[in-house]
Amino acid sequence: MPATPRGATFRRRIRSAGGQVIRRFGLLPAGTPDGRGEDAALLGTSWPYEVLVYFADTPEALYQLEQWYEALRALDAEHPVVVVTRDSRTAAAVRRDSGLAVRTVAHYTTLDDVLGRSTTRLALYVNHNPENFTCLRFGSLVHASLMHGDSDKVVTVSNQTKAYDFSFVAGQAAVERMARFSTLYDAHARCVPVGRPQLDGQLRLRSETQRGPVPTILYAPTWEGGQPSAEYGSVATHGLRLVRTLVESGRYRVVYRPHPLTGVRDAAYGDADAAIREYLGSVPAPAGAKPHATDTHRDVGPAFADADLLVCDVSGVAMDWLATGAPIVVTRPAGAAMIATSPLLDLAPALPVEGLEQLLELVDREVRDDPTRSERLRLREHYLGDTTPGAATRRFVAACEDLMAVRDREVARIERELSR
Repeated sequence: MPATPRGATFRRRIRSAGGQVIRRFGLLPAGTPDGRGEDAALLGTSWPYEVLVYFADTPEALYQLEQWYEALRALDAEHPVVVVTRDSRTAAAVRRDSGLAVRTVAHYTTLDDVLGRSTTRLALYVNHNPENFTCLRFGSLVHASLMHGDSDKVVTVSNQTKAYDFSFVAGQAAVERMARFSTLYDAHARCVPVGRPQLDGQLRLRSETQRGPVPTILYAPTWEGGQPSAEYGSVATHGLRLVRTLVESGRYRVVYRPHPLTGVRDAAYGDADAAIREYLGSVPAPAGAKPHATDTHRDVGPAFADADLLVCDVSGVAMDWLATGAPIVVTRPAGAAMIATSPLLDLAPALPVEGLEQLLELVDREVRDDPTRSERLRLREHYLGDTTPGAATRRFVAACEDLMAVRDREVARIERELSR
């Protein structure tokens, strides 16, 4: 029999109450926003923010946004910025750490209502979360992808980039990568090189840090990726053997910096990560050196400042390290991950699993002679643009201002068309 209106209403209330209990006590599946928004207070209001940063993820993905805090604060000083979340736990962390205005919006209708009353002009995104489409619907904004790193991973040439009006990239290498590997996308028109503002503070810190008498090797692998074709990580295949070889030589201090998502998809990565951490915590430091360590600091800057050589995977860490001018070794994945040719990967010494036998010889040579230094320094500008501290942040702010001007011209054009 069809439900009576009273019965249907009762069931809706039960479902709503159950959802509120689940959200209130954090009983949601991992990665699901709690939806505890400020919608009731926001409806019928406007806000003064010119720039909106849309971040729909839960706290475990905050590393993607955190690296942009300093640049966003610089932008906020000129043009008010608000971070819009869909999760109250994320909002609390961003509010605590960023110094930026934060609003939690659970429903599209709320965002539609507020933006219709406000003068917001630019929307920025640091990932390709499918929930970004909630904000991408608004034609009154210009939409730009920032992402959370630049790399030679083939997955950085994502068809999802086409969803945004523009894509901010680090340097000319990223434009060329998109032009070469993307389809039906005008990379030269839609990619905006701004450098890596994150490096401004990192390079200042490195210049102020006195490194010790024992060289420090930073091992900073990526995670296992969301699918086999993106499995660039080396933790499970190289990790413990690599770290042991360096430590047992007695010639190097080792700092291990795992990716925050290590082990979320593949338990073998989680097990290998735990084994490396346990090992480094149990071995003595080389004479005269600081202890071996696992670095989980939110900012990679202190790890970069201390290190004399980086061992990493095909990832954004390799791009950022270029700015230091110090030597680099890049692992090669043992699985099905796609590796495209690139200037950096062609130049940097490669470390496949079968090459671990020669690891110590390779690291010794790179630390002692750094034979590719001059070529790497030429690549630095190609990948990152001007790395003078402060230059990238200024380019970022200027690029945001340019896009807001583009938006204003387009809105004025459309209004003229509608008035005819």
